[in-house]
Amino acid sequence: MPRFFPQLLGKSLYWIGVPLQIFVLGHQSDFSNTVWLPSAITVAVLFLGWGLAVLCWRREQEGFEDELVIISGQLGKAHATRLPKETQRQLPWITELLPQFMSRYRSRQGSFILASMLGNTGFIGLAVVPALVSKSYWSWIVLYGLTHNILGSYGLGTILASHFSSSNRKDEWWMALRNVLCVPALWAFVIGWHSQDVQFPIIVENGLNISVLLVVPAAFVLIGMQLSQLQGFQNLDRAIAPTVLKIVVLPGLTGLACTLLGIQGDARLVLTIMSGMPTAFANAILAEEYNLDRTIAASSIFLSTVMLPLTIPLWLTIL
Repeated sequence: MPRFFPQLLGKSLYWIGVPLQIFVLGHQSDFSNTVWLPSAITVAVLFLGWGLAVLCWRREQEGFEDELVIISGQLGKAHATRLPKETQRQLPWITELLPQFMSRYRSRQGSFILASMLGNTGFIGLAVVPALVSKSYWSWIVLYGLTHNILGSYGLGTILASHFSSSNRKDEWWMALRNVLCVPALWAFVIGWHSQDVQFPIIVENGLNISVLLVVPAAFVLIGMQLSQLQGFQNLDRAIAPTVLKIVVLPGLTGLACTLLGIQGDARLVLTIMSGMPTAFANAILAEEYNLDRTIAASSIFLSTVMLPLTIPLWLTIL
């Protein structure tokens, strides 16, 4: 297989395939009722994932951050104290390594949080979930996927990646806004939504439906190629915690919250399964762009993706 093929397929899906799929879903779906609800729950799930990841990280690293702060403070005062000669000789070396260690620690924390909250609602979510629910809830799938990608991957995800970055790259707010406005899926949704009253010729409708059917297998082919090209998932133990949070805890709490709010049936199923999508490939991109921990990003993507065939039947059985 040519080396350029995965990149070509990915760009084709990003600029043509997925926007075409969202256009068709936006054109054919019913947005007359509760349009705001899927988007509101998506935002809540994003912040819930962020909060759970922070709590889990602090529990795993309990006491570790405090010790680092204490050590940093002691090193700053070390020259004013009487230290053994051996310690004095090692002090410059320790002082030089500590900032590097802290930087690596923050990059690992950033990857952990992003892997726990950002899901693959685009390629996998849009490909899988429509087959599991009635057509009347396709609009929920589209709204969840768009809100998650725009506010999550391109919004909050970029902000957090920049915050935890161990490089000197710090993006301005207008750059994040520009990235959001340039997402082709967003414009495809807007055009599809506003063209609901337009009746296309039968041949055009059939052509669009057939094209959408081709997007699904192409997306899974791309996912397989991307997984095969990922580097750094040798240490899968680092990915266990964010994977469990992303595909088990987060959708479980989402389903429970939906039940308490009176959301039942396919509506609850859509929100639960979409919130439990595996870690997004955007995490690997953010890790490269902002110099975060690539091992956690790649391992979480791999582990959560291969676990998806086990979790979907679980939610179908429970819900």
